[in-house]
Order: sequence, then C-alpha cells, then structure tokens
Amino acid sequence: MDKLLSARPPRAIAPAMGAALVCLLAGCQSYERAPLSIADHRDSMSARLTDTEPIAGFVERLTAQGWEVPARFDLSDGISLPEGEVLALFYNADLRLARLDAGVALANYETAGLWEDPEFGFDGAEILSPSGSPFEFGLTLSLTIPISGRLGVEKDRAGAAYEAELRRIVDAEWATRAQVRSAWAAWTVSLNRLSLLQDTVVQTERIVSIADRLERAEELTRVEARLLRAALVQARSDVAQAERDEIRTRIALLGLMGLTPDTEAQLLPSLATRATPPVEDPVQRLIEANTALAVRRSEYQVAEETLRLEVRKQYPDITIGSGYGSEDDDDRLLLGVSMPIPSLNANRAGIADARAQREVARATAETTFERLARELANAQAELNAVRSQLAFYESELVPMFDEQTSEVDQLADLGEVDAFVLLETVTQTYATKSRLLDLRAAEIAAVTEIDRLLGPEQSASPAPVSVDGEGNGETLFDDTHETAAQGDTPADGASQ
Repeated sequence: MDKLLSARPPRAIAPAMGAALVCLLAGCQSYERAPLSIADHRDSMSARLTDTEPIAGFVERLTAQGWEVPARFDLSDGISLPEGEVLALFYNADLRLARLDAGVALANYETAGLWEDPEFGFDGAEILSPSGSPFEFGLTLSLTIPISGRLGVEKDRAGAAYEAELRRIVDAEWATRAQVRSAWAAWTVSLNRLSLLQDTVVQTERIVSIADRLERAEELTRVEARLLRAALVQARSDVAQAERDEIRTRIALLGLMGLTPDTEAQLLPSLATRATPPVEDPVQRLIEANTALAVRRSEYQVAEETLRLEVRKQYPDITIGSGYGSEDDDDRLLLGVSMPIPSLNANRAGIADARAQREVARATAETTFERLARELANAQAELNAVRSQLAFYESELVPMFDEQTSEVDQLADLGEVDAFVLLETVTQTYATKSRLLDLRAAEIAAVTEIDRLLGPEQSASPAPVSVDGEGNGETLFDDTHETAAQGDTPADGASQ
C-alpha cells in the first residue's frame, strides 16, 4: 500500500496542469451563431429608398473628400443621375463584396506578426517493476523568440496585402461610377426610342387611314394599301420590343444602384455630356492616376514583401524552454534551447518561388499599362469620330427631316397626298432620330471611358468606411491616411 501511495504523482502536478489549462483557455474566443435570412435581406433592400439617413451622412463624407455629389440629395422628386451614382457607391453588390474582402485583409493585417503561442508539455513515467520506483514526471514551457525579424516582415506583407485590397475597392468604385453613367445613358436612349416609336405608330396609323380612304376611292390599289398596313403592324411590333428594351435597361440600372427590380421610383432621364477639362499629357495622367494601375502597383508591392519574407525565413528563430521535473524523488529544474541550422534547406524553394512571382507581378503591371494605353487611344478616337457624326446629324440631317415632315404635312392638308412619301418620311425621320440617340449614348460612353482610364483628379491613399457594418459604404480618398503598408493601422477600417 505504501508503494502504491509513493508511486502517485506529487500533489503539485494537478494544480500546475490546471493552471496551464486555464491559461490555455483564457485566450480562446467563443462561437456565436449568425443565421442567414434572405427574406430579411429582401426587406432591407425594399426599404433602401425610404431609409435615407445613412446615405445622408455618406453624402456629407463624399462632399468633404471632394467627390462630385448632387447639391441636394432628395429622392422624393425622382432619382437623378448624380443621386444614382451615390446610391450605387453605397449599395452596389460588387462593391459590398469588395469592402468585405478588404475586411478580411484588415483582419489578417491586425493579427499578423504575432508571436507563436507558448507550448506546455508534460511527460510522466511509471516503471512497472517490483522495485517500486517513484513516479517520474517533467513539466515544460517553451517559447519561440523570433530573433530573425520574420514577424515584422509578416506584418509589412499583411499591410501591403491590405493596401492592395483598398486599391481594388477604389478601382471598383471608379468603375462602378462609369458603369452607372453608361447604363443611365442606355436606359435614357431606350426610353426616348420608345417614345419615338410610339409617335411613329401614331403617324403610321394616320397614313393607313389616308390609305383606306384612297383605296375606297380607287386611287390606291389593294396591294399598295396592304404594304402600308404591314408597315403599321411592324411599327407596333417594334414598340413592343422597345418596351422590353426599356424594362431591361431599367432593371440593369436599378441593379447597379442596389435596388430591387420592382422598385417604383422615378428615374430622371439624362443624356448630358460631362464637361471635362483638357489634360496636357493623357498617358502620363494615366500612369499617375489610373485606378487599375494602382492595383497592379500594390500587387507588385505584395510580391516584393513576400520575397522579403521568404528571404527572412531562412534565418532561424530560437526556441527556449524551461520547466520542473522529478526523477527518483530528486527535483530538477529543466532548461532547453533549440535553433535550426540553415544549411541544407534554407527555404530555397520559397525564395525561388517568391522571386519568380515578383517578376510575374512586374510583367502584369507593365502589360496592364500597355493595354490601358491602347484603350485610351481607342476611346479618344471613338470620341472624335462620334462627335464628327453628331455634328452632321444635329446640324443637317435632323433639321432636314423636320423640314421634310412639316412640308409633307402641309401638302397633306392641301389634299396632295402620296401615302408612300408620307411613310418614307416617317420611317426615315425615325431612323435618323434613333441614330442620333445612339450617337449621343456613344459620346457619353466614350467620355466616360476616358474619365475611367485617366482616373480621379484627386489621387491619395484610400481609407475604407463601412457605414452599416454590412459592406455598404465607400472608400474615400483621404490625404491624411497612412497606409497599412507603412506599418500603421488605418483609422477607418472595413471591419467597422
């Protein structure tokens, strides 16, 4: 019995193990369920135009940072293009995902460069022999000391990755504004084209009624009258297609603004062309301010920091451990030191891979510039060609057909009627004005594309702000913001 008692572990072991367990659990986080409810999200989407308080504060922040915003943000009298841009910046689905992705990068940045957790160890042995040797045990606590400086480089790399995510948000926001402007022009064109076709149907119905009268008077054959009636049927069919196009472009526009397809808000048509100041050296402006190139630069910085980290990993860290043990009833103080020797591996594979990835990032940035320069040249050529065509249509063709329509109407009032001349006039007038709408939309698209490629005039470090905690918000250009790559935590984080 005495042998059994002496073989038991000392009483000091249990408290020590309990204390170690408490220390282990103290740093653990708890799990909370967060159920997904699509129905609740649908309700929140439906209330976006009625609950405008968050957007009002958002507009104030945009104004403070120099963004173009409407002088008066009021959705009760309809949604204008500037107001639509604000809604898109706040609610656009792609921007929401981009901001939440930046929140992931921010979380990685905030937790990067932490020391590894200390390790607690316990060894025990009971010799199964008649000698009845006492229980042997050892308690150890080891800690890795990062003398290589690897953790600081990990922090810098995580900061560069966070900076890259911020730049992607800025690029996505800038592209979203361009998409809204082009989509607004496309919807306005479809709405105006529908109005033109409806007028065409009314005028064609008038021609068909005249043709019926001429047919009864045997001044027009049945075959000729049938051609005019067929033109009326075709015009009515075109109206049905135009109605579908207007609905399609409206839904696409509402989607960019983060609104539901059945939103009944009034959209205000706009085909106004933005007046942009001339740029002395567009290519240089593209290099300095293009948002996509800014993303490529930040990605190259991530590759640079990755290579720096892989190089630093070849230098060893020291692991120091100490503890308490007992063997043959002799208490012992344990101490251990370990350090890998970088002679055989030395992280050669990681360094080689990171060096190659850096060259890929360099080539990606350079080829992106080449592509953007070509796109800028094409957009400028497109704008010049469209404006040249617009000059012909606005100064010559449209006035010519307006005059033709007026003269034909006067002849019809005098009884000198040629139904086919009337139909041809109506058809050509519609075709000319429809083409004019397409040219105006093309002009807006070209101007918008040039603005997108040249980038914002105010180029500074981005600081993301999530207004409602769900990714709805904006990335502002903040001159005072220190980027994560510089080692400072941003004041406004995407996780807020």
